[in-house]
Amino acid sequence: MAQDIVPIELGLPQGDLVTLWAPRWREDGEEWEAFLGDEEDLYAFPDAAHLAAFVRTAEQHDLIDHPAWETVPELNVPELIPDDDHSYDLVGVPEMVAEEPDSWTLSELAEIVGIVRSLADVCELDEVHEVLDSCEGFSLLDQGQLPFSGREGARLWNDLSRTVSDKWDVVLDTIDELVTVPAVDAATLDETAEELAAFHEESAEAEAGVDSEGDDEDLDTVDSGESDDEADDEPVGFWAEVGIDPIKIITAGREYYTLRCYLDDEPIFLGSDGTIEVFGSEKALARKLADGRELSGTDLAEVSTWDEVVAKATAGELEVDVDPDNIYVLAGLDADIGEGIEAIDPTQLELAVELLTDAADWAGDDSVAAALASSESLGWLVSFVLRPDPTRLAPSPPFDAEQKAWRALVESFEDRLHLA
Repeated sequence: MAQDIVPIELGLPQGDLVTLWAPRWREDGEEWEAFLGDEEDLYAFPDAAHLAAFVRTAEQHDLIDHPAWETVPELNVPELIPDDDHSYDLVGVPEMVAEEPDSWTLSELAEIVGIVRSLADVCELDEVHEVLDSCEGFSLLDQGQLPFSGREGARLWNDLSRTVSDKWDVVLDTIDELVTVPAVDAATLDETAEELAAFHEESAEAEAGVDSEGDDEDLDTVDSGESDDEADDEPVGFWAEVGIDPIKIITAGREYYTLRCYLDDEPIFLGSDGTIEVFGSEKALARKLADGRELSGTDLAEVSTWDEVVAKATAGELEVDVDPDNIYVLAGLDADIGEGIEAIDPTQLELAVELLTDAADWAGDDSVAAALASSESLGWLVSFVLRPDPTRLAPSPPFDAEQKAWRALVESFEDRLHLA
């Protein structure tokens, strides 16, 4: 990333948006701080592809005169994806202050309040300053647990919680109204969207490759002298014990995390009425599980081991680790189908079909099964790729109909996702 210009993600009422932040720097003897925007507008985008398309073509905005700006338009899309340390979930603050002030909660709150103060300073948001200045606890978050310990610390924390309950909507609404999502050049966006999809696909393949190497090492260890009994005695991990899997879904736009299990071979997702609750990061999923209340009405909450998941999350001990077999890359498959069977990765396709089929079965929707029937052109192509048989007639181009049918299935699936 360009020195002193940082991509950040803001969790706002209108959704998770990405923008650029220039932390304080000195120039000509003066101190400055800025965000990507123009006059009274804060520019933010649904993903790094839109942000990249904007910075590569825009000629007027508040960061144009920053000393490091000239390198920003040259960055690739992955370099504009905010990392976890620069993702600020403003919407999640009321839930966070409803918990005990442990070190993790205080650290994240301190980061969120810090970026909110910066926005208030740069954009002259007096209403936001009034909220943050109305409670002493906001200024003490970066000191950790000490100020919130003991009787006086409990009073501070309760005061902060009440302030958030009464006034945080003012912060959210003020910043949300400040945000503008500017239009971007369509041709440039096509290029950056392809870059983002390729990055997600390569990341998933790399994760799967690392896991495979680990599996090989484990096999070597067993072959070198450890008995099968010793290998069987090794812990299988919490998620395997409870029979619930964290899964990662990579679409053309972004990554999502959720949970799924199988009961009598029937899929059950974290959701209800055909809608799947998804989260933008493992951390966001774990935090929501720690609350437990909003997810208590989901189908997955009826599973017998659900309380074990909630208990571990509430204790701050839950790690959301996604097995490579549960990473589903939808990004780029439609383009591959359009090119033909030689361009399609069978493993990626098989996993994608599994995800779409599971979600449809869980929701009681037979459209996926119908589209993938061998009598349909898409079903014939999928069957040929996943179960190759030299005696069968290969599907022949053009593959426009198959590509269109696949896109319809993916769009229908994405409509099921609710970003919590």
